[in-house]
Amino acid sequence: MRLSSLLIVSLTFLAAAGLSLVAARFAVTGMENSTEIAVRQTLDETGHDWAEVTADGLRVVLNGTAPDEANRFTAISVVGGTVDASRIIDEMEVTPTADLAPPRFSVEILRNESGISIIGLIPTGTGRAAIVEKLARVVGEDRVADLLETARYDAPEGWVAAMGYAIKSLKQLPRAKISVVVGQVSITAITNSAEEKLALEKELNRSAPPGLRLALDIAAPRPVIMPFALRYHIDQNGGRFDDCSAESDASRDRILAAAEKAQLAAPANCVIGMGVPSPNWSRAAELSIASLAQLGAGSVRITNTDITLVATLETSPELFDQVVGELENALPQVFALHAVLPEPEVETKIGGPPEFTATLSPEGQVQLRGRLTDETLRHLTNSFAKARFGSDNVYGATRVVDGLPANWPVRVLAGLESLSRLRRGSLIVTPEHVALRGMSHQENATAEISKLLSAKLGEAESYGLEISYEPPPEPEDKPMEPEQCETQLASIQQMSKIAFEPGSATVAAGSRGTMDAIAVILEQCGEVRLEIQGHTDSQGREGMNQNLSQARAQSVLNELRARRVVTSSFAAKGYGESTPIADNGTEEGREQNRRITFHLIRPEQSPEPETTLDGAAREDAASDATSETSGETAPETDAVTDQEIPVQ
Repeated sequence: MRLSSLLIVSLTFLAAAGLSLVAARFAVTGMENSTEIAVRQTLDETGHDWAEVTADGLRVVLNGTAPDEANRFTAISVVGGTVDASRIIDEMEVTPTADLAPPRFSVEILRNESGISIIGLIPTGTGRAAIVEKLARVVGEDRVADLLETARYDAPEGWVAAMGYAIKSLKQLPRAKISVVVGQVSITAITNSAEEKLALEKELNRSAPPGLRLALDIAAPRPVIMPFALRYHIDQNGGRFDDCSAESDASRDRILAAAEKAQLAAPANCVIGMGVPSPNWSRAAELSIASLAQLGAGSVRITNTDITLVATLETSPELFDQVVGELENALPQVFALHAVLPEPEVETKIGGPPEFTATLSPEGQVQLRGRLTDETLRHLTNSFAKARFGSDNVYGATRVVDGLPANWPVRVLAGLESLSRLRRGSLIVTPEHVALRGMSHQENATAEISKLLSAKLGEAESYGLEISYEPPPEPEDKPMEPEQCETQLASIQQMSKIAFEPGSATVAAGSRGTMDAIAVILEQCGEVRLEIQGHTDSQGREGMNQNLSQARAQSVLNELRARRVVTSSFAAKGYGESTPIADNGTEEGREQNRRITFHLIRPEQSPEPETTLDGAAREDAASDATSETSGETAPETDAVTDQEIPVQ
């Protein structure tokens, strides 16, 4: 009896436990299902349909692959609004991102009297220490400010060549800014003269590696004029400037306007430069030229603040005194006037006014005639002339007389030095006047000779200059201009084309004459930057066409080298089938697309490339605005010509 009661109690207890377990399971399953439905609905409503939900008791497991980390975090946040965040188990993955693009490498180099500073971002493996060491060799130790940063990326194509060229060029640029990006160098510099600017531009273009885009901004500032001078002369032919300096366009215009009123016979100009001794320079020039016009003839010279007014023998003393007095009272302060009224020439014991003459022929032959003071001066004059014109080019026929002025030796030697500045001309020296006529290949010869005679003779001495300018003859071996080379290359393509052996990069035997003609033209073109481009049709695989076009371009370059053409500034590049000029669907079109083109690479005046500091400033601004902008620039292309030489 007792056993039966105990068994019944046990069975009852077990049945109750079983029912409890079944009820609990149903309750858990119902809760899990409701949780999954609620979370799924929330994810779908918020656009996270990529996420999968699994309820495991109180836990909510999130699976799936998020497009990015931001979406993964957002999914967790929105689910946390439906269920307790502590119940969420994150097993989501994020779509792998592509390899990060390399940063935009750029460098800016500044050089001045203080030294060199370099700032920018460079690839790690390009030798930062070596770059700084090379810069230190240019300006000396401890004068290089290294502000470079590095990034662990391989150097992009063209970077090493651009940096090497920039550092090499810096040796010729004492005051410059050089900006370097991949494949491009921009140079901003200052030179001391227009001639130095032209020479520097030529050298920088010549030494640039083939294919490098080069932007030059070379400035030649206004020259420093020492002394600041002006000389205006009036004779029977009208007025003319032998020298004219001005500190500004406005000052030049005022001086030229005054000369127009004073019988200016020919168009003139003034050199604008720095060094003006007084802000009243143009006013003093106006008054001096107007006073000379009142006299009717003579010359006026202003050297810094000293003014010399020289009249002629025919000038009335009364008029001379009146004009000089008015000018003295009108001149601005700091300007000093010295006025000269010449006296009549005297005759020597042997009769006739004393005179020394020298003539320079276009062939460089010089004849010396006239009167000298003594044997010492005659020997000195002959020696000086031989030193200036050549020992075999001087013929002397001078004589020694008494009664010549004390300053005769100075006038003769100063005149000969001035004559040596001309290509042909004549010199006449008298006690009262030095006259020089001739031709020069130097545009500012008159101004330079005027300064020379004023310094040698003194401000009170009278001299006259009639010097014409003729451009120097072109050298016989002058290289053709690039445009002329284009024309010559274009004429060759009208007659023949470069052909290759079928399916190979070997130039066909029948095209050797064409290559010879091209070599002759390129030898006459001098050092031009040339890219030899290979092109194919679209038949065959793209990679195969690319390799074939590169091989053919290189083959043409090798053929030119074999003909002793200087190709240091040439580059060969294949473009495959990427740039057709005709329809590849026809045989005629494919024939046209199979070609070699010769492109002259010109300096590209592109906008200054963005520096590292510019990029950093832009990124900071974008961050502040909570938006990101790309720092990449659009691809750039070289400026090239359109002349092509077809190929079979």
